Order: sequence, then C-alpha cells, then structure tokens
Amino acid sequence: MSAPTTDDKDDVLLACRYGELDELKQFVDRYGVPALVDVRDDNGNTVLHMVCANGHTALLDFLLPIVPGSLLSVQNTAGSTALHWAALNAQLGAARALVDFPDGPGIDLIDIKNNAGRSPLGEAEVAGWEEGARWMVEVMRLDDAGKPDEDEALPSGQDIEVEIQDADGQIAKMSLGASKPPPS
Repeated sequence: MSAPTTDDKDDVLLACRYGELDELKQFVDRYGVPALVDVRDDNGNTVLHMVCANGHTALLDFLLPIVPGSLLSVQNTAGSTALHWAALNAQLGAARALVDFPDGPGIDLIDIKNNAGRSPLGEAEVAGWEEGARWMVEVMRLDDAGKPDEDEALPSGQDIEVEIQDADGQIAKMSLGASKPPPS
C-alpha cells in the first residue's frame, strides 16, 4: 500500500468531520487502518476527535472495531481526547460509544484531564450539558479507597471523614458519624 499524502489525510479528517462514511471507507481500503490511525491535524486531532465532536455514530460504528482501543485515549495538543470533544459538543451517542467500547479504556476515559485541568465531565459541566454530565456521573467508578470491607465493623463512636472533589478541583469535606449521638 502506498502512503497517503497530506491532502489525503486532510480529506479523511474532513470526511470524519462531515460524516462521510464512503470517503472514510475508501481511505481505509486504499491506505489501510495503520495509516488511518496515524492521521492527525495540526492540533493533534485524530479521526475520532472529528467524528465524536460532530456526533457521527455511524462512522464510530465503522471505526471502533478496526482501530486499536488506545486511539480512544489519544490526546491532542490541548490534552483533550475524543470524549472531551463529544462532551464539549453535547454528543451523547458518541460519548456512550467511546466509554462502552469493550476494547477501549472504558470509564477511565472520563478521568483523563486536558491541559486546562478538566476531565470530559468537567467539560460537560462548563458547556452546560447536564444530560451528559449526569450520564458520566452515573457510569463513573467511585473511589473505594478507605472504605471498610463489608465484614469490617467501624469502631463505636468513630466518625468517618469524607472528601469529594468536583470536576473543577474543589474539595467538599463532610463527617459521617459511625455511632448514634449520645441521648440528650
């Protein structure tokens, strides 16, 4: 197979941006999947960035089975992944496809922070995309660090300190009483 020219690469990125599945397939037929995986624009955006920013789930259905799962977590020069772009543009179908893809990083994609320090959840919140932010919170794996085993009882009278960090890095602290308060 011959190597794609700069124009060929630009054309396939445009095909992904505008949802042109036939052009995408022609590129893969002519140059192969490895060439497609290597395509980047001047800002480091991959074909997945373009597809997800514009919600082209039919193209995702074609791409996900043929590209390596590692492509899902590739960050552009701003540190954003394709999931960041889906979140910025309120593309729930694309976001779900990325996170649910069995050969990809899964829900760990939600934790990747860009150069602005925001995860895809943070980008959804900044964009005011409540539906997407709510979905990401529902599928996230909450940290079990410091959580006692089910069989382990808490000592009587001991409080548990809990810290929760939101997408903007703000920390909320709360104390949960492990025992009943003394009678008054």
